[in-house]
Amino acid sequence: MNTQSISSSVQKHGPLADVQGLLFGSTMAAAGMVILTHLGLVTGQTAGLAVLLSYLTGYGFGAVFFVVNLPFYWLAFRRMGWLFTLKTFVAVGLLSVISSFLPDYFQLGTVHPVVGAILFGMMSGAGLLALFRHGASLGGVGILALYLQDKTGFRAGYTQLLFDVGVFTLAFFVIETPLVLYSLLGALVVNLTIAVNHRKDWYVAT
Repeated sequence: MNTQSISSSVQKHGPLADVQGLLFGSTMAAAGMVILTHLGLVTGQTAGLAVLLSYLTGYGFGAVFFVVNLPFYWLAFRRMGWLFTLKTFVAVGLLSVISSFLPDYFQLGTVHPVVGAILFGMMSGAGLLALFRHGASLGGVGILALYLQDKTGFRAGYTQLLFDVGVFTLAFFVIETPLVLYSLLGALVVNLTIAVNHRKDWYVAT
């Protein structure tokens, strides 16, 4: 089947497909965060900042993550439109709520940090892929990076990289060094999962 025939048969996601996509993506990401915080690890982007703040303040990750994302919705509306912003708000809200209650029903025992970091990366990567494919995200720095790229020309990838460098640098002052290294493994798996699988020519529904 050639590209022209594929594009002519593309169907848009309906409301029911979007609902299940947002639920699946948010739940997978929340489960990944439960594993991450159970091990005392961190990650990159806004979620990583929220994790560090939760460790420092004692507040739950879900509540901190929801609050940290609030400043970014106006930028999301300006850059991506109201539908993307609404879906992202819902996804962030779902992740915040699910990650707060999931530990009561998803209790973990001994998990080796390497295994936990890899599972976190795979689960979070799968969750993010589902959200991307249904026109949503988990908010945060990615939106700011795109906005700054539009306004100043500074590459979005550089903004995200600099933010992650800051998060992981701060992590060295909050958690033990071996945990930071395990955390870097988890972040690598997340990014590889997305980089390898997030291709429009492999997934043509919109």
